[in-house]
Amino acid sequence: MLRLEARLLEFPPGFKFGAATAAYQIEGAWNASDKAVSIWDELIHKHRDRVVDGSDGDVACDSYHQWKRDVEMAAELGLDTYRFSLSWTRLLPIGFAHVVSEDGKAYYSKLIDALLAKGIEPVVTLYHFDLPQKFQDLGGWANPLVANWFAAYARVAFSLYADRVKTWITVNEPIAVCDSSYNGYMAPDIKDEDVGMYLCNKNILMAHAKAWRIYDEEFRPKYKGQISFINHLVWFEPAGKAEEEVTALAMEYIASRYCHPIFSEEGGWPPALETYLFTKSIKEGYKRSRLPAFTSEEIELIRGTYDFYALNHYTSKVVRFARSGEKVGGWPLDGSAELGIVLEARPNWKPTSCWWIKQHPEGFRNVLVWLKEQYGDQKFLVTEIGYPSKGSNLDDTERVQYFQDYLTQMLLAIQIDKVNVIGFSAWSLMDNFEWMDGYSTKARALPDFQLRSTLTSSKSALFFLKIALLTSLG
Repeated sequence: MLRLEARLLEFPPGFKFGAATAAYQIEGAWNASDKAVSIWDELIHKHRDRVVDGSDGDVACDSYHQWKRDVEMAAELGLDTYRFSLSWTRLLPIGFAHVVSEDGKAYYSKLIDALLAKGIEPVVTLYHFDLPQKFQDLGGWANPLVANWFAAYARVAFSLYADRVKTWITVNEPIAVCDSSYNGYMAPDIKDEDVGMYLCNKNILMAHAKAWRIYDEEFRPKYKGQISFINHLVWFEPAGKAEEEVTALAMEYIASRYCHPIFSEEGGWPPALETYLFTKSIKEGYKRSRLPAFTSEEIELIRGTYDFYALNHYTSKVVRFARSGEKVGGWPLDGSAELGIVLEARPNWKPTSCWWIKQHPEGFRNVLVWLKEQYGDQKFLVTEIGYPSKGSNLDDTERVQYFQDYLTQMLLAIQIDKVNVIGFSAWSLMDNFEWMDGYSTKARALPDFQLRSTLTSSKSALFFLKIALLTSLG
């Protein structure tokens, strides 16, 4: 049994625990009032077979109608923060900013006020995968005009809620928005990894930057809030010495492609990856790189558009070169086909119910240390981490152990590596619609329970988050 000094069991003063959700995964009411169709409504209604259990998000957790119960659950868990997302199509039913839904506006306003009344800080994500279908019909995230459409949407949200919301996220997991979408895995179900994915990559960075600049110039002086961007970070480690260089390139591919333009001192694409993709594109017969270039003005627009670094983390991978004739690719976020590598797990990493998530707690600490080394000593906010399971067993010992292991590594990063982690949000507040897994996979964070059931305090996520370390390290 690992034993550490008592000081290592202490979270820093002001450290905040929370839980997170996303609009499409919990709200339901897909066509209530004047809400318009999103790309997820469109995909699943036309291709229900794409979801493992054939389900959809039409009702989901019914949070649109049962938001008061959501707030009660957050309060019962003793959460400091609750991160939820706005539905673009609920707030702006035609997508463009000149028409605001009165019902959509009121729904989020009531939710925010109720959270504040319970002493829970709302953390609001502007975009969590659910683009208006109208904009997808115009090219979606591959259309450079989407950056302006998003910025206008952000301005509306800030004008309505910035007086009460002090922490904002522009985009959740752009690597999922672009990489998973343009390899045909998630909505809008487009297969164009060669070009479309990288167009999305650039345009989503531009959208974030424009929204950040609007907040910084128009709303921060009055409301003193903070705003940033969430990246999905997977830890990559080499299978051996021969793979060390390509592993560093893989980290640039999955992480720095969405980090370097914002968080580095110089801005722009990560240099090694930019060179690699240029060289490969020319060899493939293209006249220029498939990774679209930034102008000097665009580099400056994007560079420095953050107030903290927000990250989601679920798993780690081992990197090795593909053997002769071996197939590469297969996981939406890995870049293995582009880089000619194979990603796998070590035999001793524990499985979960989700095929791509294997447990490697040390990888979580490694990610935090890597980020500090790459982008400096700044504030880091863990916005999602959790454990997928199946079934309805309330004796959730495996999930308890998961949090013991991962929180131990986070505290080591804080106390020994001096990474300034300021908060931690578990996924999720409740079981919800888990994208292509539907309802077959239970929420990745809280102890298993049926939708809308009440947990006793001894089963609460915050209880696990705050005392799990004492039981495992004490």
